Order: sequence, then C-alpha cells, then structure tokens
Amino acid sequence: MTPALLMLALAGAPDFQSTTLIDTAVQQFTGRAIGEEGGAVTRVDARLKLAQCPMPQFEWRGTNKDAVVVSCMAPVWKIYVPVKMAPAAARPVLAAAAAVPVAPPKPEIVVKRGDPVTVEAGAAGFSITRDGVAMGDAAKGGRLMVKVDPAKPPIQAVAVDMGRVTLPGW
Repeated sequence: MTPALLMLALAGAPDFQSTTLIDTAVQQFTGRAIGEEGGAVTRVDARLKLAQCPMPQFEWRGTNKDAVVVSCMAPVWKIYVPVKMAPAAARPVLAAAAAVPVAPPKPEIVVKRGDPVTVEAGAAGFSITRDGVAMGDAAKGGRLMVKVDPAKPPIQAVAVDMGRVTLPGW
C-alpha cells in the first residue's frame, strides 16, 4: 500500500489527521523503521493537530535526505519528519557540500557621489575634458551619471581613477 493510499484510510478524530498514519506512511516512504538509520528519528508528535488531508505528498528534503517533507495542498499544511542519519564519520562527504562559496572582494570605490570629476574623451591626436559632478558612486570601470551642465540632463560615464571619468567607448 502506498503512503498516499494509506493516508486515505484516516483514523482518529474526524477533524484531525492521524499522526500514527503519518508515521506509517513515512516508514513506507523511507523503507526504514522509526529509529533505524535512514528512518524517522522518532514518531510524529501526537499532540500535533493537522487538518485531515485526502492526498498528502511525500518528498525528501534536499540532497542530504535528512528529513521527509509531508505536505498537504488542501487544506494547506507541511511538516518535516527528521531522518536518522549515519554518524558523520560514516557518511561520505559530498564535494558540493565541502565547497563553501566565497564572495568576491568588493571593488574599491574611486568616485563618490558629489565628487568633482574631470570627464575625458579623446583619440590619437586630440583630447577633450570637461568638469562635472558625480551623481553616484562607482568603482574603477563602473558606470555612473555625471552632471556637467545644470541646464542639461546628466551624462553617462565610466570611472577611470580618483576624480577621473571617461565617456563610454572612449
């Protein structure tokens, strides 16, 4: 009998899901008895008052399979039944679990909002500069808006160094 069919044979109070049937269904789902390695750590707390569920769903939580997720779509509820794991020394270490992601270092901000900047553009044989005010913060190579004329909208620029920006593409 599948866990879902077993749950259809509800027992106990008419308004609440039987925790005994949840225990039996989890045991069938894991293929292990309560307290055994790979089975539920303990019985589901009988004081738990879950609304009856005509079609509960069972799935493993994560790749470690450290708990069985028992959920109901209507009425909506979800519980996690912990699974007894092998001692840490006996469990194989997953390569993905061993790798801890490290955030890349934050780039140094070279232009800050309100800083006076020199906007540069040029090519072989000519160059042009204009003074402006940074409208935001930017790291080297980062884009920001620069106000060069109070009567016109700000222009987009790329931070080059402290107090220096250039037009994109130059």
